[in-house]
Amino acid sequence: MIKVERQDSLHVKVSRVLQEETSHRLDLYLFVPGELGLTGQVIAEEDFYHSAIYVKRTYFSDRYRLPLVLSRLAERGKLDAEHYRLSLSLYAYQYVVAMEGAIPPLLDDVRRARKAEKAEKAEKAEKAEKAGKAEKAEKAEKAEKAEKGEQDAASARAVGGQPSEVRGSSRSTAEREQAPSLEQRLTEHVDLAVNILRRLRRQEPSEESLHRYFATIDNYLSWFTEQRLLALLAGLPRGSRYRPLRTRLVAICRAEDDYRRERDYNSDRVTRDSTRMSNKMRLLRRLIEHPVTLKQKTQELGNAEQKAVKALATAVVMIFVSLGLLEIRTVLADITTLFVLAMAGIYALREVFKDDLRNTLWRLLRRGRPKWRRQYLDPTHSQVVGRQLEWFDYKRFSKLDEEVQRVRKRSVAQREEVVLHYRSSSRMSPTRFLSGYEHTRETLTVDLSSIARLMDKANRRVYRLEEGDQVIREEVEKRHLLNLVIRETQGNAPPTLQRWKVVMSRSRIVDVERVHAEGPGHEQD
Repeated sequence: MIKVERQDSLHVKVSRVLQEETSHRLDLYLFVPGELGLTGQVIAEEDFYHSAIYVKRTYFSDRYRLPLVLSRLAERGKLDAEHYRLSLSLYAYQYVVAMEGAIPPLLDDVRRARKAEKAEKAEKAEKAEKAGKAEKAEKAEKAEKAEKGEQDAASARAVGGQPSEVRGSSRSTAEREQAPSLEQRLTEHVDLAVNILRRLRRQEPSEESLHRYFATIDNYLSWFTEQRLLALLAGLPRGSRYRPLRTRLVAICRAEDDYRRERDYNSDRVTRDSTRMSNKMRLLRRLIEHPVTLKQKTQELGNAEQKAVKALATAVVMIFVSLGLLEIRTVLADITTLFVLAMAGIYALREVFKDDLRNTLWRLLRRGRPKWRRQYLDPTHSQVVGRQLEWFDYKRFSKLDEEVQRVRKRSVAQREEVVLHYRSSSRMSPTRFLSGYEHTRETLTVDLSSIARLMDKANRRVYRLEEGDQVIREEVEKRHLLNLVIRETQGNAPPTLQRWKVVMSRSRIVDVERVHAEGPGHEQD
C-alpha cells in the first residue's frame, strides 16, 4: 500500500510497507508543466537526485504488540539491553507514525464540523433578525389595518415562512446524523492513545540503563500525544454537543503535563520556553528513530568505467592527432610559421572532439544502467540486510511504458510536460533481520523547492460581482498542477499503479490527491 502526503510546505512524502518478498521495484514519474522551463541544463540529473530525493527505511512489524512483548522480556532479563532498546523504540515509532497518519483526517473533519456550526449559528442569527423585522412590520401593519382583518394577514405570512423552517430542520437533522460519527471517531482515537501509553507504563524497568531509555521514550510520547490532542482540541466546535469530549481532552492533556512534571523529565527552563521544548523533543525523536532506522551507504556506480572511457577517448583522439602531425611534417619539411599554425589547429580540434567523444561514449555505455547503489545495514550489528539500485533521469513522454502513458492520459495528454523518472530496485534479506521484523517501512521524500523556484512570484487579481452590484477584488496566487505516477512491483505479483495530483505554488504545496489506482488491492478507476 503506497501513501503519498504533504510533509511540509514543499516536501512530498511517499511511504510504503515492504512485504516478505525479497525483491521490490518502484518507479516514480513526476510530470512537470513545460511552461516552467525545467530541463537537464537548468537542473542536472545528479544535482536533483542528491538535493531533492531522500530515502529512509525502518523496521516494521504488523504484530503491533510484539515490540512491547519483547521489551518486557528484555526487562525481565531474558533478552539483552540492546534488544530492549530496539523493541521499545519500534513500539514508540509505530505509535508515532500511526498517530501522524490518523490525526490529519480527523483535523479536516473537525474543521468542517466547526464551519458547519458557524454556518448554523449565522443562519439562526439571520432567522432571528428576519423574525425581528417581521415582528416590527407585523405590529405596524396591525396598527394600520386593525379594522381590515389582521388575523388573515398573519396566517398568510405564517404559511409563507414554512418552507425555510422545513429546510432548516432538514439541514440540522443531517448535521446531527453526521456529528455522532465524528464524535465516535474522536473518542476511539483518544481511547487508543490512552491505552497505548498505559501499556507502555505498565511495567517500568528497574535497571538504571534500561530506565534511562524508558524515560526518554516516555517523555517524548507523553509530549507528542499531548500536542496532537491539543491540535484536535483547538479545532473542536464550541457547541454543547462537543463539550464532554472537550472536557476529556483537557483532562488528558493536563494529566500528561503533570505526569512529566512529577517525574522531572524536563527542567523548568525548558518547560517555560516552547522553542527549547520543541528542539529537545525533536532530538528525542531522532534518538527513538536511530535504533530502528537502517544505516545506509550510497555508492556512485561507473567510476572505473568513466576513467576507462576517458582514457579510450584520449587515446583515439591522440591517434588521429599523431597521424595528422606526421602528415604535416611530411608536407612541410621545415618548421615554419605555417607548420606551427597547423599544429595549433590540430590540437584545438583535439580538445573539441575529445570531450564530445568522451561524453558520447559515456552516454552509450551507461544508458539504461543504474547510477547509484545503496546498501542497508542493521543499526545494531552493522551487517548488510539489503541492497538497492537506483536510477534517475529525464524522460520523454513517448519513451514511457504504455501502462504509464495510459494512467497519465486518462484525462488529457500533456505532451509539453517534462518527465522526471526515479527508479529503485531492491533486494532485502529477511533472514538477517532482527527476529520478528521481516518487514520494512520505506519513506521517500521528494523536495520540490528547486521546481518551486522556477514558478512565477506574481499574484493575479480576480473580480467577483456580489449582490447589490458590488464588485469584489481578490488577490489569488498562481498555482501549477504536477502529476505523480507511481508503479510498484513486489516479487512476482502484478504491478500497482497510482496517479496523484500535486497542486503547488511558489511558496507551498496546496493539495495532494489520489485520482487513480489499479492493481492488487485496488479496483481500477
